[in-house]
Amino acid sequence: MPAAKDTTIAIIDDDQYLRESLQDLLETEGLESRLYGSAEEFLDRNGYDGVDCILADVRMTGMSGIELLRILRTKDGCPPVLIMTSYADDGMRATALRGGAKAFLAKPMDSRELIERILHATGD
Repeated sequence: MPAAKDTTIAIIDDDQYLRESLQDLLETEGLESRLYGSAEEFLDRNGYDGVDCILADVRMTGMSGIELLRILRTKDGCPPVLIMTSYADDGMRATALRGGAKAFLAKPMDSRELIERILHATGD
């Protein structure tokens, strides 16, 4: 299922290779992306403006994805946030979903599931 035209996803992860791999995957589905190496960089650049969805890692250098989620949920018109992690457990999943995440994805992620979650979150 192709994405709606001009759907843009913010990818926030401190692993450059993962960011670029996700960007490549999203491009094959017709989704644009903006890459950020940290939550702080994303916030400093107002990365939430002009994006349709945010995909953020939990464990990063500096601010965690869960802390970022808490900040973003206070902003009016915040796009949906999907949380991803290599360290998935039930407690972290519950914290993310209770905090307002639209999805909680364990790495390595199934590419079909990721695309489906993004399309569902963006209403495409």
